[in-house]
Amino acid sequence: MTATERLHRRDAADELVRSAYEQTALPADGVALVAVGGYGRGELAPHSDLDIVLIHDDQVTLGEEAAALWYPLWDSGASIDHSVRSLEQCSSAAADDLRVALGLLDLRHLAGDPNLTLRLRTAVLAQWRQSARDRLPALQEIVRARGERLGELAHAAVPDLKESAGGLRDATVLKALVATWLVDVPHADLERCRTHLLDARDALHAVAGRATDRVAPEHWEGVARHLGLADERAAQRHVRSQARRMTHLSRLTWRRVDAALGRRRTPRLGRRPDLQPLGQGVAIADGEVVLAPRARPDLDPTLLLRAAAEAAERGLVLAPPTAARLAREAAALPDPWPEEARGLLVRLLASGEGLRAVWETLDETGALPRLLPEWEQIRLLPHASVVHRYTVDRHVVETCIEAARLIRRVARPDLLVVAALLHDIGKGGTVDHSVAGEPVARTIARRLGFSDPDVAQIARLVRWHLLLAGTATTRDPEDPATVAAVVEHLPTVADIELLRQLSEADARATAPKAWTPWRAALIDDLARRCLAALGSAPASEDETPADDGPTGAAEPLPVRRRLTVEDVPGGQRVTVVAPDRTRLLADVAAVLALQRIRVHGARAWSTDGWGISVWEVEDTAADPALLATRLEAIEAGRLDPSSRLARPTPARLEPTVTVCAEASDRATVLEVRMDDRPGVVHLVAATLAAEGISVRSAHIATWGPQAVDVFYVQEPGGGPLSPERADAAAHAVRTALLAAVTLDHG
Repeated sequence: MTATERLHRRDAADELVRSAYEQTALPADGVALVAVGGYGRGELAPHSDLDIVLIHDDQVTLGEEAAALWYPLWDSGASIDHSVRSLEQCSSAAADDLRVALGLLDLRHLAGDPNLTLRLRTAVLAQWRQSARDRLPALQEIVRARGERLGELAHAAVPDLKESAGGLRDATVLKALVATWLVDVPHADLERCRTHLLDARDALHAVAGRATDRVAPEHWEGVARHLGLADERAAQRHVRSQARRMTHLSRLTWRRVDAALGRRRTPRLGRRPDLQPLGQGVAIADGEVVLAPRARPDLDPTLLLRAAAEAAERGLVLAPPTAARLAREAAALPDPWPEEARGLLVRLLASGEGLRAVWETLDETGALPRLLPEWEQIRLLPHASVVHRYTVDRHVVETCIEAARLIRRVARPDLLVVAALLHDIGKGGTVDHSVAGEPVARTIARRLGFSDPDVAQIARLVRWHLLLAGTATTRDPEDPATVAAVVEHLPTVADIELLRQLSEADARATAPKAWTPWRAALIDDLARRCLAALGSAPASEDETPADDGPTGAAEPLPVRRRLTVEDVPGGQRVTVVAPDRTRLLADVAAVLALQRIRVHGARAWSTDGWGISVWEVEDTAADPALLATRLEAIEAGRLDPSSRLARPTPARLEPTVTVCAEASDRATVLEVRMDDRPGVVHLVAATLAAEGISVRSAHIATWGPQAVDVFYVQEPGGGPLSPERADAAAHAVRTALLAAVTLDHG
């Protein structure tokens, strides 16, 4: 239906433009109006611009009659992108600018002198073919840079249907590559993918009510409705699968371009390619891993894994025909797998960057289900959290790539990379993915032929893969209950060591800022403490901290307030020492909030009548003198931070405050979750101070747009709150937070 609608839009636009042209006094010969770009291809979406060029022979001079062409088009309300150029100017612009050249390759005659349009088309095509060998490397670099900037449409959290890799822009480039006569592209595949993506863009314009190519999360439901699909998940899978195929076609075509340009050795016409044996049944031919002449897939169940591992380790292409043949003909692996097959899988997963393209080929050719039938559960599955930059399946592959860089840090690299592959295998259902993934991981690990202890360890890593990072960023590491909560679920030294590296790989694969020096330091500190509790390592690089504050607080206390700022890895550390009082923590937090300084973490304690707080903040070149002046003004009552910080800000979700009763024996733990905004720590601390409750420590974490802040609170004389008082404190904090936001229920 949408293809028919595009045809109607094109015809209506053509009629409008031709009618405007006929109203002018332009000469009958030597002048023509042409459509270029998407309009030239007849790919108009509901809110597309009309890209038109008025061309004229070099000997023809156009006056005001050319300008008169545009007025009726503007009056009609059409959005037009127009220009006037001579044939010579068109040729020069196409020679100077690749984007102009690509647009002119799609030119279509609209009105005027058709012979002039034909001359321009002939000249543009001839110029493109003659200069292709010189210009294609630059075009390839543009495509590569665009893909790096915008990511892949198949996997990006917020994809761009046009500009993302695998999008409509790549379809245009592929058609331009075919026009060079240097390479060919499977036409049916290309047109099918392009048509489906055009349908999706039409639906997006209808849903958004404007011209846009970026599919925001809230658009998918409407896109599904317009495409006649069941729900937004079905729409995402449909669109992303077309983009994935387009990406695959693009990569293979560019490899053929490299061969045509002589960057890769290619066999002469009529000659069989030279084969370089790699191992039993596989060889290299023309830079691709293929089957050896006497290979017997029906007798060798490990042949698919061997070909994939060799290709990934060497950074070569796994030839798609080879992968497709193995998917059809290879003997099935026994259950459990033999040791050789398990070793080949580990080699593949630990291959690093080479894994990405090989895994894509296995997926695109239908070979992957032979190795991992459960993959379909997460294939092209979007993440629920906007923190993630990839779909679940790509995130898993990227986690394996990151884990491959860390395998020298663990005694069992095989367990690390397999756990990386399986850590999100439980996503896609309604149950917590860690819980749902554990039995699935156990089944897979057993099928892969791991021993019972190894199966149990892989299952534990999948079940608790978020435990170390989540605890390190939201709990007090000096509280014995924190370490106890971790080692209860991860009872061996190997568990802690493997999970430490898996946590890093998982975070690095999530988003560029998900693994910071601050977060790494917190996780490393907690891991050391857990290893010490298991009898394997000292608790810290110095000595075990005392209950009343961090190690190193034994230096003489100042005779008056002191505020210092020092540079530390990943940011700065602000330390405040002042006479102890209930609102001290709230006032210091207010100072940082007023200066728009983002807080990563905070700790506070009292000793000998002094209140000490240490704040890990982002690197903003904080001025200690200015911070001290502001703190003094707040203490003296000259500056009221509440009036400046209490202004309600929009929020998507209602704030929650939870009493974590089992988290500590020495304090009451309140966990606050809400949309991130300046002043959260100040507001919570001020509310608690008004209730006569002291904050022993605060642990601040931000996950995308969400703040997850944990406060260890005590009665002024020490000790946890009673259950009734804890509930009252939580209610007071929740009420204060609700007053600080305006909820967007739409």
